[in-house]
Amino acid sequence: MAVGTAATSNASGESSMDKHVPEAKVTSDIARLEGSKDKAGSRTTSAAMAPEWLKATMSGDATLIHDMASKDPHVLLITTAAGNTCLHISCAQGHEDFCKTVVALNSSLLAAVNADNETPLITAAKRGSRASLSLASLLLKFCQCHQLSEAITQKDKKGCNALHHAIRSGDSKLALELIKVKPALSRVSNNDEESPLFIAAVRNLTDVVGKLLEISDAAHGGSGKQNALHAAVRNGNPDIAKRIMEVHPWMAREEIGDDKPAATPMWRAVNDGKIDVVTVLLKYDPSLGYLMTRAGSSFLCTAGRNGHVAVARELLKHCPDTPYCSETGWTCLHAAAYYDRIEFVRFVLGSEQLRHLVNIQDKYGRTALHLAAEKL
Repeated sequence: MAVGTAATSNASGESSMDKHVPEAKVTSDIARLEGSKDKAGSRTTSAAMAPEWLKATMSGDATLIHDMASKDPHVLLITTAAGNTCLHISCAQGHEDFCKTVVALNSSLLAAVNADNETPLITAAKRGSRASLSLASLLLKFCQCHQLSEAITQKDKKGCNALHHAIRSGDSKLALELIKVKPALSRVSNNDEESPLFIAAVRNLTDVVGKLLEISDAAHGGSGKQNALHAAVRNGNPDIAKRIMEVHPWMAREEIGDDKPAATPMWRAVNDGKIDVVTVLLKYDPSLGYLMTRAGSSFLCTAGRNGHVAVARELLKHCPDTPYCSETGWTCLHAAAYYDRIEFVRFVLGSEQLRHLVNIQDKYGRTALHLAAEKL
């Protein structure tokens, strides 16, 4: 039985499942569905007046909806006050047989949108249950079968397409299917500026990140002007950071905005003590260790302020002459002493590369020892 075509047979035994619904008919049915939404008393806006329709839809009774449609095909065009068709609702409920029956009877419902601009495909992917995600995969095949390209690329009122929702639901299999069918989905950022790549990094979906990185013009941004590498750093995910650095090493230097210090992924990794990610970033671009923040502070000072000894060791390993002071003259030892990072102070005093910092003064003439004494 072919996917997404009608299940009726004629007298000669030929199944209409073997025939695609003509595109003109699908378009006509969609227009009828859309055009009837605002008509008072219309069948497509009176779900409350169709208890049998509601019963069949909510329970997933495929036989009942088939019998009802056989008597009156327009029953399939009924919508709720929120604009949901029986296909939207059954997808959310995970009723596979019901969905197959409805699509077989009227495939135009695949392209119908509700009040939130969601197609059944988006509704299924957004719901995120195992059953609804399985249905989303099936609906994708239906849309392909009936050549409903726009039903696959549709965006909801928040600017999310089916790929955004599949990734946010954590379904790598569905996400990879969508990317294969419609690579263009990867180029769309939602109203919060979140790209599929960014969301995949947030969700730690390494395989999806890898596939999206194969698309040269895939969007990479995220909310708050972050990029996908920011998300990998926040999660402390060195595997995803490695994949991104292999393709887009420039992301490590991209600033969030006008914040001070401007939070590049490299700064964030150092500040948060994400040692595994710091190691990856420096491996692919050792020059990152020489960057200064917009506020004029070095990464060693950032590490000292937060007491991240392992990060400081990694910086010195890749960049033995990495800057150790800020524009104010504060060294990483000043920062560690001021913020009571005792282990970092011990590290500096025991390091051949840094122990000379004990005698360095800031622009006010204070050594780290003076600074520590002032706090007593």
